[in-house]
Amino acid sequence: MAMSLKKKAISGILWSLTERFSMQGIQFVISIIMARLLMPAEFGILGMIAIFINLSQLLIDSGLTLSLLRSAELDQRDYSTVFFFNLAGSFFFYMLIFFFAPLISSFFHQPSLVLISRVVALSFLINALAGVQNTLLTKQLDFKKLMLIQIPSLILSSIIGIGMAAKGFGVWSLIIMQLTGSLFTTIQLWLYSSWRPSLLFSVDRFKYHFAHGYKMTAANLINSVFDEVYSIIIGRNYSAAQLGYYTRANSVKQLPVVNVSSALSKVTLPIFAEIQNEPERLRNAYKTIMQQVIFWLAPLLTGMAVLAEPLFRFLFTEKWLPSVPYFQLLCIVGILHPLHSYNINILQVKSRSDLVLKLEIIKRILMVMGIAIALPFGIYGLLYFQIIFSVIAYFINSYYSGVLVNYGVKSQLNDLVQIFLLTIFMGAFCYTVDSFLISLSDWLRLILVSMSGIIFYLGTGYLIKLSPLIVFIKLLVQPKETIK
Repeated sequence: MAMSLKKKAISGILWSLTERFSMQGIQFVISIIMARLLMPAEFGILGMIAIFINLSQLLIDSGLTLSLLRSAELDQRDYSTVFFFNLAGSFFFYMLIFFFAPLISSFFHQPSLVLISRVVALSFLINALAGVQNTLLTKQLDFKKLMLIQIPSLILSSIIGIGMAAKGFGVWSLIIMQLTGSLFTTIQLWLYSSWRPSLLFSVDRFKYHFAHGYKMTAANLINSVFDEVYSIIIGRNYSAAQLGYYTRANSVKQLPVVNVSSALSKVTLPIFAEIQNEPERLRNAYKTIMQQVIFWLAPLLTGMAVLAEPLFRFLFTEKWLPSVPYFQLLCIVGILHPLHSYNINILQVKSRSDLVLKLEIIKRILMVMGIAIALPFGIYGLLYFQIIFSVIAYFINSYYSGVLVNYGVKSQLNDLVQIFLLTIFMGAFCYTVDSFLISLSDWLRLILVSMSGIIFYLGTGYLIKLSPLIVFIKLLVQPKETIK
């Protein structure tokens, strides 16, 4: 079992990282092209309905696929029950969006949102057809197959979207690109997966999965609402262009966060679930993965924040420079993101979805109070509050997960403090180097400062024998002896 877990962990992490870096790399290139072809307001219009689409997608599934992912003994009844429930839910929520589209349009004062909402919501029906197949491949840690499915889908849909943008279709190029991407992915999941639904629906199995799933769905629902609340407030009170600047800053921040944190998170939940009854192994695995994620993510976001102005001008042109200060503040939020997700993962594998829900309710009550205080200070007030709230949320999450695995806030911070200090010094070093190179072209500044920062960070980390760097080197040289 131990050796099997080692192999699965190494293979899963490598393929998951490859998949995420490939996907996000391609998506980032596509986003650069689309940002150059389209105006910020067109991205802002699509951002206005994102909250309704994301919430509906969560409610359609009701956490049942997550329950499949964490459950050990499953059969055809489980998978078919979840499949047909998701299919019925997708149709229900599509009709809901269809009839409430005029109200969404009225709320944001954007008449075009009526038709846009109805078309974008078609993704519910498309995604529901392949949710179980995707879950099965994730459960098997078959990220290689997922990569071979998702990359061709992304490339084909992007070609269509870029072609439409070049022809002047505006926001519709983004919409069609999103829908065709979902369609191509669903078709390939059916082709690559041998699983097919049977005409079965077990009330008992539904109750079993729903008992766990609804709590996680409620928690994720609350989380998603408040993740998007900033977009709702900006979209409601400011122009579509301002929302476009914010969503662009947030999407660039998400690039490294998704690449590093989400790639490993897809692996850690099944791995944590497999060793959930072995406290010492679970604690050690959690510590190692958390250190690795922060070690790579923190300097990456810090360097991007220091170089934000030449980065945005070089990639997206001058018209996107108002996004720069938003991006720099959001980078701080991004560094704390994996700490939230891994602490929540511990609660999930310990079957404490009830506690996850309670914590989300407590955090969001605090968030509402904070937003009410920050709102009079405009967009920057909201951004500074995001940072403060991220710190508060981390302490809340880590306290309770720490109790379950005997790895509390103090221990976690002790294991991370050297990484954070080294990151701060690296950021200051990059800022100093950039101040001497400010007269150079943007691309030259980006290359020279980035290389200087990498050498400083890794070189200093090696000299002081920083634990996550040494572990990473051993993993490359002797992987079997490193993963315990």
